[in-house]
Amino acid sequence: MKKIWNKILGINLVATMISITMLPIGIGASEIITPSEKIDVVFTNDLHSHLEPFTVKTEDGQEELGGFARIANFIKSKQSEAEDLLVLDAGDFSMGTLYQTLFETSASELRLLGEMGYDVTTLGNHEFDYRTQGLTHMMEAAVASGDALVDMVVCNIDWKASLEGEYVEENIDLKEAFEAYGVKPYVMLEKNNLNIAVTGVFGKQSLKYSPTCTLTFSDPVEAVRETVKEIQANEDADMIVCVSHSGTWEDIKKSEDEILAKAVPELDLIVSGHTHTKLEEPIVHGNTAIVSAGEYGKYVGSFSMVSDDKRWRIEDYELVPMDESIGIDTEIDQQIKAYGEQINEGYLKQFGYSKEQVLAYNPWQYMDLKEMSNKVQEQPFANLLSDAYLYTMEQMGLKQENEEMLAVVPMGVIRDVFPTDKEITVSNVYDAFSLGIGEDGIPGYPLIRIYLTGEEIKMATEIDASIANLMDTAQLFISGLSYKMNPNRLILNRVTDVKQMNSLGETSNLEKDKLYPVVTDMYSGQMLGSVTGMSYNLISIVPKDEQGNPIKDLNDAILYQEGKELKAWTAIANYIESFAKESLNKEGKIGSIPEYYSKPQGRKIIVDDKSISAILSRPNALIIKIGVILLGIVAIVSGLIVFVIKQIKKKKTRINKQ
Repeated sequence: MKKIWNKILGINLVATMISITMLPIGIGASEIITPSEKIDVVFTNDLHSHLEPFTVKTEDGQEELGGFARIANFIKSKQSEAEDLLVLDAGDFSMGTLYQTLFETSASELRLLGEMGYDVTTLGNHEFDYRTQGLTHMMEAAVASGDALVDMVVCNIDWKASLEGEYVEENIDLKEAFEAYGVKPYVMLEKNNLNIAVTGVFGKQSLKYSPTCTLTFSDPVEAVRETVKEIQANEDADMIVCVSHSGTWEDIKKSEDEILAKAVPELDLIVSGHTHTKLEEPIVHGNTAIVSAGEYGKYVGSFSMVSDDKRWRIEDYELVPMDESIGIDTEIDQQIKAYGEQINEGYLKQFGYSKEQVLAYNPWQYMDLKEMSNKVQEQPFANLLSDAYLYTMEQMGLKQENEEMLAVVPMGVIRDVFPTDKEITVSNVYDAFSLGIGEDGIPGYPLIRIYLTGEEIKMATEIDASIANLMDTAQLFISGLSYKMNPNRLILNRVTDVKQMNSLGETSNLEKDKLYPVVTDMYSGQMLGSVTGMSYNLISIVPKDEQGNPIKDLNDAILYQEGKELKAWTAIANYIESFAKESLNKEGKIGSIPEYYSKPQGRKIIVDDKSISAILSRPNALIIKIGVILLGIVAIVSGLIVFVIKQIKKKKTRINKQ
């Protein structure tokens, strides 16, 4: 019996050895027992026209990060490791540097994405910055180039609703441009012999931040859910991916892409854009992973999607800094330089500037945008921008010598800060204020002049003090005012003192009904004008003309210089260039930004007083109004409760009598 048992064991051993020797080279036994599939992914979001490397503030100082030539080189290096690399972008690929001025004529960002090897992108809210017509022209320019283009997907455009109403003609043109380009609700890609469905979606918050968008969008979650059903019904998809311009938020109730992941569990991966979130680790809900790489191409996301028994998971996730160690793709670099020449000739020449022209030297260190957004306080860099408006108004003869003019710059329009110990070029200035387009169809928001009453100006400071903590883009920086705010007081009642302040620091009282001239950019004027409706008439700020009449069309308030719209960024460039006349940097070659702009000037004073008297004293008219409304509601509710109780007692009395 023992001999027979030994023979059986011997036969099994030989059979096992033979089976192992028959395995393909490089495949282990465990992989045969548990089949595994793998897709390598590279992704970006919110590139914002940052085609060139740029200076970034770090814990150790500053370094140069980003640039399409580096990203292209990184993609090539990953493709050498995994030929069927999946390369994705989550929108807002445009608007943020001078390269956006080629948006309509050359579509430089979109064409480069195709050249760099991207498979799919989607629309972000900033793709609508040049209005519907601008987006139409961009799509047409991309197609006309004949270049190989990146696929574009978005599933929640409601074309039926978009082709009704006052914007029919513009939307018809855009629909035709989309069809010519090949924009679809989803595309199918083949990678590593696997079928990958990629859809795209435009978020609710994105739409709120896109005031020039004329399209109508359906609910993002419902649209993705229906698109996934369509994919499952019509395609043999091994993986379903969504490139989403919706974003993730700290408040999970508002975090749109997390809501999407929970609502549509069939999604394997969401590449998330819009909120500029840098996710060091993926967010995972169920079997859906959410990834995001921050903004401007400073970092590129890289990971593998691995499936065992068709359950996908992320491995080797990292955000790779696009520093000088990455190297550059020379062909992409040459194309970028060619686009730079187009900028000089086609855009900057009309303003008398060139792209790399040096305007001043900056010796000061400013907070970066995220730091500025997270702290409600006076910012020296923002003072520089708002003062530039007033300086340019004086130079143009549009501000009288003793005129009490104010200038407003919201946090939401500041897109970059100046690097420290660097020469500040025209490109740096444009990057700092790169949004929008004018009525003239030329890139750059124009400055406007409106008039507000003293009471409305005080209310604007309340918006700054109360709303900025809830919506960082609403923080205001104002030249010509000094005001105190206590963050411990009731919302919309936090400003305790507001005074005018001239360039010498001298203050005087604001008069409630007096009209004061205010200069700001077009976008900020639109936002101030929309406050009344957004607050359900609790707050009223109505832009007016010099006579006090409400301005129906803010285009009538645009400021002109020699017959051309005065662009906000040129006012800033003009002011910075003027420093050469006043002070020289250490080398004595160019002007230096004055020390005045290295520290606060008492324009926004934070009084952190938690005492009861400080919190409750001197309620303003708005709080009294809200209090009266609340008391009225309480009285009505109390009355209803008393009425219901009486009716119940009457009913009980009738029942007892029976």
